[in-house]
Amino acid sequence: MSTVATDDAGFLRKLMNYLIPDNLVLVVFNAKLQARPDNQAAAETNKNTPKCQLRQVDLHVLPLSCQRYHNDYDRDPGPETSSPYLQDGWRTPVVEDLEHHANRPRHLNNVSLLQSTTGPREDSQTTIPGDEAREANKGERVPDEQPRVLSWSQRMKHVTWAWFTLTMATGGIANVLQTVPYRFRGLYTIGVVVFLLNIVLYIIIWAMIITRFTLYPWTFRASFTHPTESLFAPAFAVSFGTILNNIVQYGSGYVGPWLNRTILILYWFDCGLAISLSIIIYLVLWSTQTFTIARMTPIWIFPAYPLLIIGPHAASIADKALSSKAAIRILVGGFTIQGIGFLVSLTIYSAFVYRLMTQKLPAEPLRPGMFVSVGPSAFTASGTINMADNLRRVLATSPSSTFMDVPAVLASQILRLVASWMSLWLWGLAWWFFIVSLLSNVDCLRSKNRIPFAMTWFSFIFPQTALTMATFAIAEAFDVGALRVIGCVMTVLLIVAWFVVVGFMVRAIVNKQILWPESGEDKSEGGFKARQDEGGHGADHAGRRQGESHC
Repeated sequence: MSTVATDDAGFLRKLMNYLIPDNLVLVVFNAKLQARPDNQAAAETNKNTPKCQLRQVDLHVLPLSCQRYHNDYDRDPGPETSSPYLQDGWRTPVVEDLEHHANRPRHLNNVSLLQSTTGPREDSQTTIPGDEAREANKGERVPDEQPRVLSWSQRMKHVTWAWFTLTMATGGIANVLQTVPYRFRGLYTIGVVVFLLNIVLYIIIWAMIITRFTLYPWTFRASFTHPTESLFAPAFAVSFGTILNNIVQYGSGYVGPWLNRTILILYWFDCGLAISLSIIIYLVLWSTQTFTIARMTPIWIFPAYPLLIIGPHAASIADKALSSKAAIRILVGGFTIQGIGFLVSLTIYSAFVYRLMTQKLPAEPLRPGMFVSVGPSAFTASGTINMADNLRRVLATSPSSTFMDVPAVLASQILRLVASWMSLWLWGLAWWFFIVSLLSNVDCLRSKNRIPFAMTWFSFIFPQTALTMATFAIAEAFDVGALRVIGCVMTVLLIVAWFVVVGFMVRAIVNKQILWPESGEDKSEGGFKARQDEGGHGADHAGRRQGESHC
């Protein structure tokens, strides 16, 4: 019996190209045909077994935007290209692309279809890559074996900008303690202790990160181009602004007049630093990284956070100005910068909601970062109410004067009324994001996957300090006693949460969960690949391509 040649691969190619529109995807088959020997075919003639059968078909579904020509895919990419997706001139696939691997289970990225004959055969069952593929992928993420012992100088290489979230949270606690409406003896002392502790921690973290950049100079540039760590770079400016605010709260009136002049100079310096950092960090991210919506978290808002604390800072120092005109300039500048920060955050809010609608909740390790979404509206509500209230005090010093051609007293009353009512929306939005974030993280308690510790755990605290201060501000503006009580309860819970998170941080250091290769915000991801160092293990350097961010 003569051998019958059948082009099964060609038939499947035509069939799939007919079923799937050309403007949707391009389906490419790499088929391997294996002809059976004639003697085996003759022995199975009664079973109607074909002489030539399709043994394996590799199915690849590529978005049209990811390819140049059909024949390019079949060409060997060469030794320097690990995947045809990464050839020069090809667009990096994003999650929105149809059938992109991020939208499918890992084992569907490269499906092997084996066409079986009548009856099961050992060599013809469907094979789907499983644990082997996952282990291979893990091997790409961690290029070298993890060390068992590192010196402290080597561990300093993994001190990231995210460590300043510790001082952000500590300074936020000090801010809240100063705004508690129900005062008692010793509360001021507790606030001063927390404030001084925050300064000590701030200096220690700066010493640690300077040690990192001194021992490993290349990590300075890498810290600004890493897809995750770079997002936390403005954290040192947020901590700095928080400390300046604490200086006003706990030092003004207890030190000489030189302090007022100093904090006014530092205020304008902080304004310039916040604007510069927010612009520079975002420009660096937009020019070096390609983020996908599937990996979006509210951490994207973080570069705008230095702008969001300017309003509360302006409100606290306006009445320390040397003249009413200087105070008005401070308030106008603070309100403007606060608005910039909130509007930038608002645009990212929309991306975050879109990400939740299309990609579900973030993975469990990323969910603490959801609390960052509470900060923008909470800081803006608190700052707006307090700035309007301070404007009333400033204008009241000269009742006969005018403000924007309106009698000063009347203008201050109108602005305070408008600011208070406008802030209700922002305060409500902050509560909405807080409840969503809280329930999303509580849901992790029911899952088997525990959330590993990361410095983003301090987002359990810092954004909620803004929400607490906004609650106190709303309570004072509308004279609601119940809100004052709620704010006091939140203050106690924040202090407890601070001790819990710090305890987990110490435990993570001992258990090598942080300050360790491939365990922090500087781990290999999204184009950053670990390289072998003479002085340590696993350093990161920036690549132009970015796939995902784990913050």
